[in-house]
Amino acid sequence: MESDVIILGGGLVGLTLAIALDAHGLSSIVIDPADPQATLAAGFDGRASAVASAPWRMLQTIGVGARLEGKGCPIETIRVTDGLTPQALLFEPGEDDGAVGIMFENRALRTALRESALAAKNITLLMPARPADVRRDATGAHVTLADGRTVRGSLLIGAEGRRSPTREAAGIRIANWSYDHTAIIGSVTHERPHEGVAHEIFYPQGPFAILPLNDDADGRHRSAIVWTVSGKDAPAMLGLGPRAFAAEAYKKMGGLLGAIELASPLSSYPLGFHHAAKITGERLALVGDAAHGIHPIAGQGLNLGFRDVACFTEVLVEGARLGMDLGDAQLLARYERWRSLDTFMVAAATDGLTRLFGVRGRTASAVRRFGLGAVERIAPLKRRFMAEARGETGKLPRLLQGLHA
Repeated sequence: MESDVIILGGGLVGLTLAIALDAHGLSSIVIDPADPQATLAAGFDGRASAVASAPWRMLQTIGVGARLEGKGCPIETIRVTDGLTPQALLFEPGEDDGAVGIMFENRALRTALRESALAAKNITLLMPARPADVRRDATGAHVTLADGRTVRGSLLIGAEGRRSPTREAAGIRIANWSYDHTAIIGSVTHERPHEGVAHEIFYPQGPFAILPLNDDADGRHRSAIVWTVSGKDAPAMLGLGPRAFAAEAYKKMGGLLGAIELASPLSSYPLGFHHAAKITGERLALVGDAAHGIHPIAGQGLNLGFRDVACFTEVLVEGARLGMDLGDAQLLARYERWRSLDTFMVAAATDGLTRLFGVRGRTASAVRRFGLGAVERIAPLKRRFMAEARGETGKLPRLLQGLHA
């Protein structure tokens, strides 16, 4: 089998890249060892993701948005506080700007992406399939699967996530550290409507996020929660019964949404930071978490991956129009330059926020509250933060503007 590119990893970012390339006539083979029947099952992943407004325009442009209509909950306002203080930093869109982003349950995203990929003419899905041998040389990228099949492309793309075997095999070093924090994730039903407000409540132990979801089938109001706790406290928190957990979550929420009940099983994952020293090699590029992994403090992890997709698609499409080999070092260098500053700045900002809001004491709290108030009052600074939340900073690829590359 042969295609323009080979994508190792069929998660949210890998499939989005395949679909974006297909929308511009470029072919891909997507290889992933996970069985779609397992990854699309209701209990596989209870997480929800905020898709910022610019990546949402891309999903609409490449045809995925139509499969997600009505399945997401618009984020109308982001409210940031230091603890339960009434002083808040509010990010609200202008009258003509639309929602800041849209909350989707990950299962809905995976289902829409798989349906789009299956319907695409230029995508071959090899899922489940496991690469046994991967080679890159002057002639192209070559993958031999565990069952003996071979595939070839001009370019290999690593999209396998944080522990990317492709990145490791290429000898690409990463800066990485653990925050000694665990994110506990679930969804709750609550008494009062959330009115499209996403809350980010910062505590010294870690942030507590309340993210709006659509009402359930019975009309009950729902939100996703991402509760960051110290690694040593996570087993005890996960061991609480549903009522006890809901009671603890209610305290952290300060009764913002009234009485709550746990509405899903809890899941957890350790939090860490990593950033690849480079994101390209000979006939190789990294996208998504294979290239960078950040703290979920600002909900930008998936959106960074979507920005990789938009940039890389534009680079490859323009190269194809010029008749260039898609594995050409000039194209890969352009992708590296385009993404390096953006990913570093977002990574540094989220890491800095994590450390700033983790400092204990009244003085530190006073400084944080002064900072939040200053951002609220200084319009240019607030607009900059708002643009970052929307995914609209830097040189914007055409797909993020809602245009084909």
